[in-house]
Amino acid sequence: MKTYLKLAALSLTLLCGACQPNDGWQKLFNGKDFTGFKQLNGEAPYRVEDGCLVGKSVSGQPNSFMATEQEYGDFILEFEVKCDPSLNSGVQFRSESLPDYQNGRVHGYQCEIDPSDRAWSGGIYDEARRGWLVTLTDNDAGRAAYKRDDWNKYRIEAIGNNIRIWLNGVNTSNLIDDMTPKGFIAFQVHGIGKDMSKEGKEIWWRNIRIKTENLEAERMQGQLAPEVNRIPNTLTETEKAAGWKLLFDGKTSNGWRGAGQETFPEHGWKIENGELTVMKNGGPEGKRGGDIVTNDEFGAFELSFEFKLTPGANSGMKYLIQESKKNKGFVIGPEYQVLDDQLHPDAKLYTTYPGSRTVSSLYDIIAAKNKRFNGVGQWNQGVIKVFPNKHVEHWMNGFKTVEYDWASDAFLELVKGSKFAKKEYNEFGGFGTADKGHILLQDHWDEVSFRNIKIRELK
Repeated sequence: MKTYLKLAALSLTLLCGACQPNDGWQKLFNGKDFTGFKQLNGEAPYRVEDGCLVGKSVSGQPNSFMATEQEYGDFILEFEVKCDPSLNSGVQFRSESLPDYQNGRVHGYQCEIDPSDRAWSGGIYDEARRGWLVTLTDNDAGRAAYKRDDWNKYRIEAIGNNIRIWLNGVNTSNLIDDMTPKGFIAFQVHGIGKDMSKEGKEIWWRNIRIKTENLEAERMQGQLAPEVNRIPNTLTETEKAAGWKLLFDGKTSNGWRGAGQETFPEHGWKIENGELTVMKNGGPEGKRGGDIVTNDEFGAFELSFEFKLTPGANSGMKYLIQESKKNKGFVIGPEYQVLDDQLHPDAKLYTTYPGSRTVSSLYDIIAAKNKRFNGVGQWNQGVIKVFPNKHVEHWMNGFKTVEYDWASDAFLELVKGSKFAKKEYNEFGGFGTADKGHILLQDHWDEVSFRNIKIRELK
């Protein structure tokens, strides 16, 4: 009888277990060894201890990655991590290592682990490619979510072109991007160069699991971080609701005309592959197109754009532009400098202020600082903010590079030391006083491409 009861109980247990739905979660790391993984790039040591994946920093090595052999497209990944506060780390996803790309260097999306005072944990960095895609500059709740000297729970939701990262229940990143639809997942030990103070420090990961089905139903609910759209020449519904408008649709010259002209230039500019390009020396026609300006004028606004330089190139994004009524095509207004600092001689030229003609600077007046330039031939993101109180900021690739107060006494004093103090600018009432104006793209005889140009007015 006892034997019968035991068998009946066991059968009931097995039956109930079989009736329970499979939640779809799978272990990505078995907690015992590195089956299903391979190490890429650097040679920092990894080990398994107490069911955890552990990486240790080592001097003289580049970034090291313990990468899955399997690739993943859409998924939800969860893990816990504890990182030595002196280190920086991350988890790659939808990433690649290809022989024909920087000799196999790992590149792709990285979920940031940043114990520093900057506190950008949960941001998204495009490793060895575009740099920062999502910083936490405007996400105070996200910056406060990371716990130093303790375990932190991350959740990466990569579903279609929407990537959301949650850190200890707080949404830190909400990205729209479609550059890489799938790739491996990898756990990074960041290179420390020759900094021996960071030698032998450790990062621990545990409870690493992944789900690849029924993902929409599994999305975490809660307050979302500010949306960042990096798909060129598009607007999401969220952006439209926030007042963003495309200044370039990726296909036509609608909304633009030649400076001092009524129509768009017939030569010197081309639209191809979603890019608006000023051609070197006017292109095959050998006819310079000249600067182009928006039909509309803008006062207080936030302007976002991407630019790609060819070697030695010079151009600019100008704003609050006034057009001369006396000299056709002559304009005045502040300029976000677009320049190859290494090869173009203007980088070393200035009227009074050293460095004020380098990339992202306020041309000839304020030198850019804290720059993160992705390089010539790569796309770089520029942002110009003109607030209603006339405070102005330049940003490049997620970092603020310039700020000043337009039309203030202090600014007008700076203008006196620049080229804009010359008498030919008196027609406009002096440089630095306009309340609104056009947006301008400069033709400086060099090939430079622009895309993803969008604007919203600020109130």
